[in-house]
Amino acid sequence: MVKTFDKYFINLFLKKIFLLFVIFFSLIFVLTIFEEITFFSNTKTEFYLPFLVAMFDVPSTLLEIFPFIILISVQLFFLEVIKKRENELIKVNGLDNFYLIKLLTLCAFIFGIIVITLYYPFSSKLKFIYFDLKNLHSKDGKYLKHYSENGLWIKDEINNEIFIINSSTKLNNEFLSNVFISKFDDNFNLIENIFSKKVDIKTNMWIVEKPIYFRDNKQIQSNDNMTLESHFNIDKINKTFMNLNSFNFAQLVDAKKENELLGYSSQEIDLHILKILTLPVYFSIMVIISSIIMLNINRNRPYIFHVILGIALSVIIYYMNNIFNIFGLTNKIPIFLSVVFPIIVLSIFSIIGLIRINEK
Repeated sequence: MVKTFDKYFINLFLKKIFLLFVIFFSLIFVLTIFEEITFFSNTKTEFYLPFLVAMFDVPSTLLEIFPFIILISVQLFFLEVIKKRENELIKVNGLDNFYLIKLLTLCAFIFGIIVITLYYPFSSKLKFIYFDLKNLHSKDGKYLKHYSENGLWIKDEINNEIFIINSSTKLNNEFLSNVFISKFDDNFNLIENIFSKKVDIKTNMWIVEKPIYFRDNKQIQSNDNMTLESHFNIDKINKTFMNLNSFNFAQLVDAKKENELLGYSSQEIDLHILKILTLPVYFSIMVIISSIIMLNINRNRPYIFHVILGIALSVIIYYMNNIFNIFGLTNKIPIFLSVVFPIIVLSIFSIIGLIRINEK
């Protein structure tokens, strides 16, 4: 009998997850389409491209709201179970409220593992294609992740010399324009500044066209091209400065090593990896919190009250996580603690709620 219950309730829970997945996918897809149509309106492209690009973007966006989907799925699950009085049926068969919570929590944890191992690599690949297409049709390079108002900034180190490189715009997939290069020795003493209107970055041997040198308060114009060795080429720049959601785990690890080698901070990468790896635990906590809310339903209050309460709590949890993530990125607390501490707090409240639920 217990196995029959297990199969029935698991199927019901998964149906709710799938239903919400389809609903949110459709909503986000429609909203994204309008943004992409606006983006491609001034470009000569095929009519279907905005729809295709939107399709590539939605899966990674959905990943960010998966905990919310899990929480609402549990609420819909319990609304149906309570409406059909199936919660009373399991009590007749010697089971308690804790049985359903354990079953859904285990299901959510396994679902989280599937998201990490299968869904995330798939969504990151689509996100990579998304950025590739957007970069291809973007004239200002704003889809490079660390592209600021002052352009693209790169720090590189070759043969004990440090280079700080700034480009105001990105011409296309092969060139940077209006490039300003500051060259320092290993003690960070300025050697010279170099300006070029166009730099070929197809390979790791950059071709700086007709550079202007600034040395000892003198300006020297050269009509010959200069070659500059770099750790970066166009592919690596796109990967380094692209949204981390477009990286699979192997690429995230490689990016972390490269950042540390070049002296860049890897905090954001560490935070991203930890947030992905803790999804199964996060999903499980969402199940427990939602279950506690729904199993405390007061007959004097409409069901919608408990649903709204669950949504409100999910919003609070979302902002709490973001606040602690900011603390981590600003070095106020360790990155590991910025991810784990909210989980610990939520786990404590979940345990207290479980004790009260099991007493009923």
